[in-house]
Amino acid sequence: MRLDNYTVGTYTPGATLLQQVLWYFIGSPLFRSYWLPSTDFKVWLLRRFGAKIGQQVTIKPGVQIKFPWRLIVGDYVWIGENAWLDNIASITIESHVCLSQDAYLCTGNHDYSDRNFKLIPAPIHLEQGSWIAARAVVGPGVTVGAGAVLALASVTGRNLQPMTIYAGNPAQPLKQRII
Repeated sequence: MRLDNYTVGTYTPGATLLQQVLWYFIGSPLFRSYWLPSTDFKVWLLRRFGAKIGQQVTIKPGVQIKFPWRLIVGDYVWIGENAWLDNIASITIESHVCLSQDAYLCTGNHDYSDRNFKLIPAPIHLEQGSWIAARAVVGPGVTVGAGAVLALASVTGRNLQPMTIYAGNPAQPLKQRII
């Protein structure tokens, strides 16, 4: 591959340069801070930067969000300590979703077959009642079905069926989730 020829092509971050600079140097450091653990403040800050956030959302310290203007979060969502929402494309988290500590949602990759390492952004969608367990990884373009579980430290690059428990790398279905 030729990284000296790399460009982002037609991709844009989706916000003005001023908004990006304000987020990187003021918004993101305040948001990630352990000194300001208040969820209410974090929700307020995300909304100021364009995120759509529902009610009764809990956001723990150390959470990292690349672009809040590409984030939609429903009601009663929990986002655990040090979760990383690497959202160069949109991330939609429906209501009653649990994103446990150190979970990683990655919305972009590169084309390994392209000589210039082309960027490939793709959205992530976590449907209602799903659970991404601690240190689990969700790759670009994935939809996690309603009520599905991605177990501890598991990795998925494909869609997960509703009400199914997945584990491993790559994640494999283990059994149906019964509530």
